[in-house]
Amino acid sequence: MTVATIDAHDLISNIYQRESRRVFATLVRLLGDFDLAEDALQDAFAAAVIQWPRDGIPDNPRAWLVSTGRFKSIDGIRKRARFDASLAILARELDDRMEDEYDFEEDEGIRDDRLKLIFTCCNPALSPEARVALTLREVCGLTTEEIARAFLITPSTLAQRIVRAKNKIRDAGIPYQVPGPNELPERLDTVLQVIYLVFSEGYFASSGETVIRSDLTGEAIRLARLLRQLLPEPDVSGLLALMLLHESRRDARTDIDGNLILLDDQDRSRWNRALIDEGVSLVEDALRSRQFGSYTLQAAISAVHATSPAPEATDWPEIVVLYDLLLATNPSPVVALNRAVAVAMRDGPESGIPLVEAILDDGKLQDYPLAWSTHGELLRRAGEHQRALASYRKALDLSQQEPARRYLEEQIADLRKTEAV
Repeated sequence: MTVATIDAHDLISNIYQRESRRVFATLVRLLGDFDLAEDALQDAFAAAVIQWPRDGIPDNPRAWLVSTGRFKSIDGIRKRARFDASLAILARELDDRMEDEYDFEEDEGIRDDRLKLIFTCCNPALSPEARVALTLREVCGLTTEEIARAFLITPSTLAQRIVRAKNKIRDAGIPYQVPGPNELPERLDTVLQVIYLVFSEGYFASSGETVIRSDLTGEAIRLARLLRQLLPEPDVSGLLALMLLHESRRDARTDIDGNLILLDDQDRSRWNRALIDEGVSLVEDALRSRQFGSYTLQAAISAVHATSPAPEATDWPEIVVLYDLLLATNPSPVVALNRAVAVAMRDGPESGIPLVEAILDDGKLQDYPLAWSTHGELLRRAGEHQRALASYRKALDLSQQEPARRYLEEQIADLRKTEAV
């Protein structure tokens, strides 16, 4: 294998990471079927692995992949049509869609295929759980295991949910399109939830070797910008602001070896001021509307952190008030956990510990490693080292992300040294 071949394979791998779900979304539109599109996507990249090292990388890799995948799918249907007359009809229908070929030079506003696919997956005919699961799997390429962890259910249950949703789309003839202005609002909440879940998985990956998946955070921000063009509602601006403010800290969140750096220990000079300024401006606009929701409140909390020159200058009383509002509008155990941390930072760890323990006793976050690591951190700060060790060990048992595991192992080792002195 030549150096050029190795370089081509590396480039194909990078293109797959960056473009595969966008290619998939276009293939869904052209082929009209999730499974056909998935097979076509794999066939296209298999062809690229063979042809690109030999013939060179095409000028527009995405266009090449869409065209190749579409051709191979129709060709395969034609071959199978000898044994199934209905497939011959399908092949002719797909040929008739030639005039609908994707225009790669066109502005990516309403024409963005990936945004269309999100709205298709978020059709009100599907259950709320199915909408989110299907979009995360088919639009964003998260694995069944990653999504199942986010939902706190088994992968097999999640897989069945996705299959039922795809069958519903096919059997009900749900159209592949961005809905009209009258239909947009009823789908907005689910679409916002999906985009934020994609960002969250990229910002703090649930498993793997790295904390951050910048391909997912970048794609979520891109989709939020497109959505804001379609529907400039306050909470769309709030979600975009929230993601931009989180993204502004990306370069400071890990060290050169990929180890996790907590917020208080980050070098704030490495925060992206342009993203912070944009995010704060969006938050202020959304708050002025008086029609904002949970994403805007979360963004307001992030803005307090982002505009604090140092950890000790953080306005924790304001953050607690914002969490009180957020908990009233969007009650959830994760919001309650974050509020407990804010209370502990305002009043001392002894005030936060019983709040976290009440959440754990409720049972909803028993399998959530961040809940146990938070409990361990507050106990450590309160000087209750033995109990802190137990909670850190519980968090370590649950965590599947390597940087988080290394951080927890360091905390456990430090506490053991302290106890041995």
